Parts: sequence; structure tokens; C-alpha cells
Amino acid sequence: MPCLVDPVVAAGAMANIEQPVLEAHGLRLRPWLVHDADILVAAYADLAIQHWHARRFDSSAEAAAYIEQWHKAWNAESSARWAVTDAETEEVLGQAGLLSVDLAGGEAGTSYWLLPHARGGGVAARAIGIVAEWALHELGLHRLELEHSVANAESCRVAHRAGFALEGTMTEKWPQTDGWHDVHLHARLVTRAP
Repeated sequence: MPCLVDPVVAAGAMANIEQPVLEAHGLRLRPWLVHDADILVAAYADLAIQHWHARRFDSSAEAAAYIEQWHKAWNAESSARWAVTDAETEEVLGQAGLLSVDLAGGEAGTSYWLLPHARGGGVAARAIGIVAEWALHELGLHRLELEHSVANAESCRVAHRAGFALEGTMTEKWPQTDGWHDVHLHARLVTRAP
């Protein structure tokens, strides 16, 4: 059945290019490398990351396989993950990315986390803001969504600082290790300045 609406972004817009390195505000976002596996293991050993993401890695090999899946997801145009690094030292500070990319529909979700030593200085908001600028103004998406547990007040602050307006609350959306969490839905649109 033919669609009556043209795709917002043409198929191939991601797969036909290498995942870009994004740099602004003292940060460099680069694709994850297999040799970053130990950083992922350490990140997901952090109790805060485990709590909000409900995951962990049991080995460097498992983390390396996950990084390979992220590369395949770029080529499949379904998601994009960047290692957030300090632009000067290249130290990995965290992760920022796009989830559930729908090029034809012009939308995607967002994802981020920071290593403990990088928290509290605005890095998460700057990183997800850099991803949003690229996704909306270079890739050409129309809408980005950011979801977080209502119990995660820091993520709510990150969303607001990165220009994602609160749209509502979804009741008992996420199963977490401590039960079902209500989730805030924030969005940033290409037609609405942050």
C-alpha cells in the first residue's frame, strides 16, 4: 500500500555515510570502538547506571559485541551511539545517542549516561544537545523524544537544559529492578527553538 506522505528523511541518509564525529561545547562525540569495551563494563558496574538502565555487562567480550551491534545499528539506520569524550584529553565521559530511529517518520528517541566522575557539570545536557542539533539540523529529523523515570530528577533537569519540553507522564511504563516506574516524556522539535 503506497504511503501518501513523503519520507521526512530518505532511506540511506545514515547508512550511506560514516557515523560522524560531533564536536562542540568542549566535547567530542565519536563512534564507540571495540577497545572501549572495558569502559562500558566499568560504566555498567556503576549502581546508578544499573538502576536507571537495568542492565550490566559481565565481560569485556560481551561489551565488545554490544559495540559491534551499535555499528550494525548505524548501518541499519535504527540507532546511533556516540562515546562522549573531553575534546582536549579524549577521556571517555559517557554515552549519548539516538534510539528507535524512524527516518521516514522523522523521529527518534534519545539515550545518555555519564560515568560518575563526569556528573554534575552539565556534560549530559551538552552531549544530548549536540546529538539533537545534528539529528534535527543535519540528518533532518523533525522530532526527538527523551524519556526518563519520574524518580530521576537529574534527567528531568538534563532534558530541560538540552531544550526538550515536558509533554506528559506515561503511567507505569518501565519495569525497573524496584518495580514499575512512571515516565516523563520530553520532546524537541526542529520547528521549536530550544
